[in-house]
Amino acid sequence: MNAVSGPSDMRYAVAIDTGGTFTDVTLFDRVSGRIWNAKTPSTPADPSLGFMNGIALALENAALVASDLGQVFHGTTVATNLILEGKGVEVGLLTTAGFKHVLEIGRQDIPRRANLFSWIKPARPVTPERIREIPERVAIDGAVLTPLDEDAIRVAARDFKERGINAVAVCYLNSFIHAAHEERTAKIFSEEHPNALVSISADVLRVFREYERSIATVLNVYVMPAISNYVAQLKNRLAGASVSAPLLIMKSNGGVVGAKEVERVPAHTALSGPAAGVVGARFVGEAAGYKDIIGVDIGGTSADICLIKEGRYSFTGKGRIGDWPLAFPMLDINTVGTGGGSIAEVTETGALTVGPHSAGADPGPACYGKGGDKPTVTDAHLALGHLPPYLLAGGMQLDTCAARNAIAAHVADPLGLSIEVAAQGILEIADNDMVGAIRVISVERGHDPRDFALVAFGGAGPLHGGSLARLLGAKTVIVPPSPGVLSAMGLLVSQLRADYARTCYQAPPDFDLDLMNEAFLELEMEAAAWFDREGVAEGARGTTRKASLRYKHQGFELDVDWPDGDVTGETVTSAIDAFHDLHEQLYTFSQHDTPVEIVTLHVAAVGTLLQPSLPEFRKRSSLVDAEINLHPVYFNDATQPVPVYDRAKLAAGLTIDGPALLVQLDSTTLINPDQTAELDRYGNLLITFSDD
Repeated sequence: MNAVSGPSDMRYAVAIDTGGTFTDVTLFDRVSGRIWNAKTPSTPADPSLGFMNGIALALENAALVASDLGQVFHGTTVATNLILEGKGVEVGLLTTAGFKHVLEIGRQDIPRRANLFSWIKPARPVTPERIREIPERVAIDGAVLTPLDEDAIRVAARDFKERGINAVAVCYLNSFIHAAHEERTAKIFSEEHPNALVSISADVLRVFREYERSIATVLNVYVMPAISNYVAQLKNRLAGASVSAPLLIMKSNGGVVGAKEVERVPAHTALSGPAAGVVGARFVGEAAGYKDIIGVDIGGTSADICLIKEGRYSFTGKGRIGDWPLAFPMLDINTVGTGGGSIAEVTETGALTVGPHSAGADPGPACYGKGGDKPTVTDAHLALGHLPPYLLAGGMQLDTCAARNAIAAHVADPLGLSIEVAAQGILEIADNDMVGAIRVISVERGHDPRDFALVAFGGAGPLHGGSLARLLGAKTVIVPPSPGVLSAMGLLVSQLRADYARTCYQAPPDFDLDLMNEAFLELEMEAAAWFDREGVAEGARGTTRKASLRYKHQGFELDVDWPDGDVTGETVTSAIDAFHDLHEQLYTFSQHDTPVEIVTLHVAAVGTLLQPSLPEFRKRSSLVDAEINLHPVYFNDATQPVPVYDRAKLAAGLTIDGPALLVQLDSTTLINPDQTAELDRYGNLLITFSDD
């Protein structure tokens, strides 16, 4: 079945977002608009088990059978975790003679938060003893200066085979211009070492900068065996469960692709899970009437921050996963190690810190009762009454005494504070860490966060949304109808997408218009071939162009839109004007008298999928109907009884004055004393300040 089919084939779509603690599932009926949500524990030892458990639970809730499903969407953290935890396979690298130490040299900068005097460069993903230099050389214009030494490749292939190195990256100098040497190398390896998985940079990242291109190619093959096995497991389990629907997997660029494409370039899924959240945040933001939003996705181990301006995602080619740059086009997401499971501790100097270490899913926060004894952000919320003594609509009980004891032993007693004040301190540190991450994605990109609405989602997002808004000066917080599974909804509203790029350096004033036109056409031919592989109908295909520009002597580029049609002097001028404007937005100045260079051309290919729409809330109820009980919550140095409402029983148009707690299957929302919340017609909770 093609990825893009007729409406009758796609009535029911299911999305599965696998997280570290829970696997979130959303099943959608495109005809009636009805949505079924489910959460099931993740299975880290074999994520495909949690994946199938989630589908089974969603089908049971909807009274459907496996054959009813028309599409299966998936967001995965498998590649992310392999890279972060250093658990990929042993990789061998072939590079141009003389460039053996590109990975060791890296870049001259150090991580932003690292200490200048104590930072130690991390171990490279491929050590020098597993790097082979191959005599070959291509000039920047693609001319072959030194022919490829095929005998040297055969020697390297036999050596890797004898040593049991079955994953090989190939990255030759200037292969983004002339890929024939890399392609021939892969062919020779298939003859000499047929069991090896080979990844060539021309397929992974066809742009300049040797270090970033080498890292991307290495990381791609580093995770390739595990991703290939994982995708094969999913396919087998789906087939065994009689699910014949196509499997579409989220990429870091916010689009989905077929499983075969992921097996070929698995590194493109490095930000799969967070990217789905960004897509979901835009969807609910626009439904609530906001096109300028900041998404705050707070899970168990981290908070992922994104910014959407005028309904458009922000992309970057300077993303990172752990210690490594990944120069693929990806959604601009800033991640901070602060989540519900982040551990609070007092350092030897008496300072209170929160994260980045996390209690994870096992043992989890102290209140989970699984053996954890370290205080976490979740324990602080429970100790203050921000959470009732349960999660998952009563399906998971929480131990308040264990949470308070952990805070007392590790924070309150060492600092001479009460448990409540210590818990407040934990939350204030966590909030300020997240505010710092929000400012990176907003202020440092030339945006004022006060002009944006916050979309608070993830399991812990609705607990922090109100306090984050106060710290930022934001006027509105949007809490989606199902905030804890919004990433799964983001999968359902995504489109097929692939990005293609080619470095095509052009220095003023002699821009080679014909060469640029040819490069754009070649990229669009690659996009057309991808559309064919994915089975995208002609009427559902679309492409857009961008270009990376910089001032002469500048060391980095900015991406701007490029007009469709033939490359002409007018389109070049239009792109340069857009570059000046963007540079001024980001850095408060532009240099119109400085020559502008065109460096890399980009084409984004998008295949349109049938889009769901949120059902409107038509229920009639009052707050009295939805109230469960009163719960003691600590605010402003005192404990007071606060109403707890069942969010599922709230109707559109109802207004709730804080303080209040709203509970539901996938999350709990805290409305602070100075805030008011109203439910819109789609069930979004709009929180504003009472004195506005």
